[in-house]
Formats: sequence, C-alpha cells, structure tokens
Amino acid sequence: MGSPNQLIKTRLHAACHAYVQDRLDAIQAAIDAAQESANSETKSSAGDKYETGRAMAQNERDRNLVQLAEARKLLAELTRIGPARPHDTVHPGALVQTSLGTFYISISAGKLTIDGQDYFAVSAAAPVAAALSGKAAGEQVVFNGKPVRVEQVW
Repeated sequence: MGSPNQLIKTRLHAACHAYVQDRLDAIQAAIDAAQESANSETKSSAGDKYETGRAMAQNERDRNLVQLAEARKLLAELTRIGPARPHDTVHPGALVQTSLGTFYISISAGKLTIDGQDYFAVSAAAPVAAALSGKAAGEQVVFNGKPVRVEQVW
C-alpha cells in the first residue's frame, strides 16, 4: 500500500481516465447519430433538401471526428503519466499543493473532488502548471500577479 498522497494520485489518475472515457463515449455516440442521420436521409421532391441534410450530417460527423482525435490525444497523454512515480519537483504526474490550491499535473479535466477535498487536474501546458514547472516545495512563483508558494510535491 502506498502513502495516502500516492493513493490520492492514483485516484485522481483514475478520475482523469474516467473523464476522458466519458468524452470518448459521448463523441462516439454523436458520430454514430450523425452517421445514422446521414444514412436515413431520403430523397425528396425538394431536391436540394436531401443533399443539404446529408452535408449537414457529414459536417457534424467531421466535427465529432476532430473531437474524437483530441480526446484520444488526452488519453495518450494520461497513459504516459505514471501516478505511482513520486516527484520532488513539479512535472507531469506530480500532485502539487500550493497556496492557490492542489493541482494534479496531468490533463485538463478541471476540478475533481476526492473524499471531500478539491483538486484541479491541469495539463502541463496550462498557465499555472507552466509557472510551477520544475519548482520544489518551499519555492515561490508569481502567477497572475500574485505570489504562489509550492507547499508540497508528491
């Protein structure tokens, strides 16, 4: 059994994974619905109505395919992060307690609550993560004009 903070990281990682999987499932359902809509369009005496309906369904499907690719990139990013690996500086996979809040540097999944405690899953490219990158406990950065102290890094 790992330390309580390692267990929190594992649970945060699982929550991020669930977030991405939910997105993948929703996008796939939207793609399937758009495809079904395109397939069910029937020729009518209106002529252009058929082609317009098919084109709109195809555009919707294409937009969803772009979102699907983005969600798959998030999943790949998440897969590269090992939640069990401890960190002493802020890097992808680190859990960082700051004077601003507690951040899991992983993917942009937003606020996650575990055991009544709020955590913020942010990508390494997020402005706050970029400002904290490479910092260790006890160091301070300025973010949005305010000092932010790194209290702990796991």
